[in-house]
Amino acid sequence: MQQHIDRLTMADGTDLAYATVGTGRPLVYVGGWLGHLLLSWELPEERAFLESLAEGGRLVRYDRAGCGLSGPAAGPPSMESELEQLSAVVDTLGSEPFDLMGTSMGALVAAAWAAAHPGSVRRLVLYGGWASGAEVSPPAVQAHLLGLIDAHWGLASDVLTDIFAPDAPAASRERFAGYQRASSDAATARGLLAMSYGLDVADLLADVRAPTLVLHRRHDRAAPVAQAEALARGIPGSRLVVLPGRSHLPYEGDAASVVAPIRRFLGLRASRRAGRVLTARQVEVAALVSEGLTNREIANRLGIDERSAEGHVERILLRLGFHSRAQIATWFTARAER
Repeated sequence: MQQHIDRLTMADGTDLAYATVGTGRPLVYVGGWLGHLLLSWELPEERAFLESLAEGGRLVRYDRAGCGLSGPAAGPPSMESELEQLSAVVDTLGSEPFDLMGTSMGALVAAAWAAAHPGSVRRLVLYGGWASGAEVSPPAVQAHLLGLIDAHWGLASDVLTDIFAPDAPAASRERFAGYQRASSDAATARGLLAMSYGLDVADLLADVRAPTLVLHRRHDRAAPVAQAEALARGIPGSRLVVLPGRSHLPYEGDAASVVAPIRRFLGLRASRRAGRVLTARQVEVAALVSEGLTNREIANRLGIDERSAEGHVERILLRLGFHSRAQIATWFTARAER
């Protein structure tokens, strides 16, 4: 799959970048705290997750103001500004109802938007969210993290990565920390994190009319599962699915367990990209790819013909949802560090 990036200009002059992948019924994706449309597409784990969501439909994402490819925000972060940005992206879709998904802080934005526009959302998915930002972590912890961003954005991004993806291999954590720093400057990062702690949608949840799926990992270190339960209690008729794991990022850990219930809920077939398990021979070939060997060299090393080696590489790319030998090498290196 390839994503197409476009731009729009909001009424206040803010320049927003948005991306579409696939064709069919739209799934509008409101990301968490920070994001970058291009860099996220280059992270093998996140790209595989996004492509799994886009199969059989059209995934629509955007960089919020001040982040990634979008221009600077016209004012300080606020729920009002978040809803205006989401509305601007939704306006590009036409008048038909669409599916809406929010992750982390984006779950609150998606829930608030669905509450305010009850006829426009066909299905609502909330992952890793919360009803009250004040309940996400103790005030002292929140103040410490905000102060750390002020004092040293590089160190803060490392600390936050450990919170968001505690079980990810070292190479993946390093990539994500750099991704955060490239997505915004320290002032924007601090402002958005402070806003996320101040948001509270508890009083809006009863107004959500769309069928809703609430997903959360049981031991999420960034947002307690009790907050997912609060979301589910507040939204009439919603369904709560609690998954094992500690990662706040949906694409780290067992991403297939996140994708599968979402696709079922949206009425889509099981993802062909969700199965990321390789055979023993494919792991062996992936190891040789990570050493930089060509198909002919792999064939000589394993005592098989070159055509067979080429077939193994192609099946690895397909099963992992990758598009290059470099991605296979990165995946194998990260796997070896677990």
